[in-house]
Amino acid sequence: MPVSSLRRACALFAVALSLVFAHTAVAAGLDAFTGLSGNLDIAGGTAHIPVMKDAAKAVMEANPNIVITIAAGGSGVGVQKAGEGLVAIGNTGRALTDEEVAKYGLVSFPFAIDGVAVVVNPENGVAALTSQQVKDIFAGKIANWKDVGGADAAITLYTRDEASGTREVFWEKLLKKGDVAATANVVASNGAMKVAVAKDKGGIGYVSIGHLDATVKAPALDGVVPDQQKASDGTYPVTRKLYMNTKGQPTGLAKAFIDYITGPDGKTYITAAGYIPLN
Repeated sequence: MPVSSLRRACALFAVALSLVFAHTAVAAGLDAFTGLSGNLDIAGGTAHIPVMKDAAKAVMEANPNIVITIAAGGSGVGVQKAGEGLVAIGNTGRALTDEEVAKYGLVSFPFAIDGVAVVVNPENGVAALTSQQVKDIFAGKIANWKDVGGADAAITLYTRDEASGTREVFWEKLLKKGDVAATANVVASNGAMKVAVAKDKGGIGYVSIGHLDATVKAPALDGVVPDQQKASDGTYPVTRKLYMNTKGQPTGLAKAFIDYITGPDGKTYITAAGYIPLN
């Protein structure tokens, strides 16, 4: 066989072999659910939902005897419902506090890195902000876009409620626990935040970087355009981990699902949702 033909054959064999291994890995991941049945209820942080839904769909397609329900509500809801035994897995976009662990006996399973980005309406001419400008805007000290290089138009503030992990990271790491003006409009989720800002030319809010799309614009912060790679390597500082939490060590379906998300297959769903998988 000519050398070129031999090389081509070896290359094709390598590709075929990698596809076989990939298929085997996926099958092995879903095989963990073989013989299991019942309901698995999950609630909490909204940033987690794209990952949870895609993984749940694959699990239920592989095993029709399993029903997985996923609800939002924010990190505080995830803590409460998992702690009170209302759901098997409570999602949070922040680490649990010592008080929450002591009160409920929760155990955490981090699975991804995410960033939180300031967002404005796509028609807003402001392409960059400093951390101090953002702090002053959310404190109500800057109330017109012209004061940060934009049009002569009032700024409308959008924030999340105090149960939100996204809000907590934004408040602690960017606002440095500074004031949020009482006039700020409170929205319930990352999705609701995008809708609100997309409809309001004067709006400003914040969302998980994994939720960024063309409906909103993320200005550079202190010269850094937010994206997940910069969040992962520390170039972009407003970051957090995403967690699944259970009351005590998980068993049965909950354990299988957590292992699936934190295992090799989970990386596919995490990456597709715009997040960085944890090793």
